[in-house]
Amino acid sequence: MQIHTTARHCELDPADRAFAEQRLGKLTRFAPDLSEVHLTVTAESYRHIAEITLKLKGKDVVSRETSTEARAAIDLASDALEEQLRRIKGRRVDRSHGKLQNGKSAPADAPAAAGPKDGATDEAMDDDGFDSGTG
Repeated sequence: MQIHTTARHCELDPADRAFAEQRLGKLTRFAPDLSEVHLTVTAESYRHIAEITLKLKGKDVVSRETSTEARAAIDLASDALEEQLRRIKGRRVDRSHGKLQNGKSAPADAPAAAGPKDGATDEAMDDDGFDSGTG
């Protein structure tokens, strides 16, 4: 994973840069296909804006947060990204485990299909699934 850092209208301290690399390095737990991270820190009068863009396989994830200090803005933005990645990972896991339409997973020992109702047998059913009217 590559981490690119850009500072606009300010200088990023080496300690803040190391903090950002450490914090963003932890995001690979939630997205192993994370290939590139771009961090942009912008200073505007009294506030710092941290914008983090993650490049995943097939999608980009972006978070932007504002604080009075650069490190706090980076921390807030990475928290928001962590939450987004948790949701994305949950969707990926649910999709790979084959969720049903109603949101519940099928139990392993569930019968494949329910039989005919009201005690009707298969011989008494037409091709369309209706009673043949024998009685």
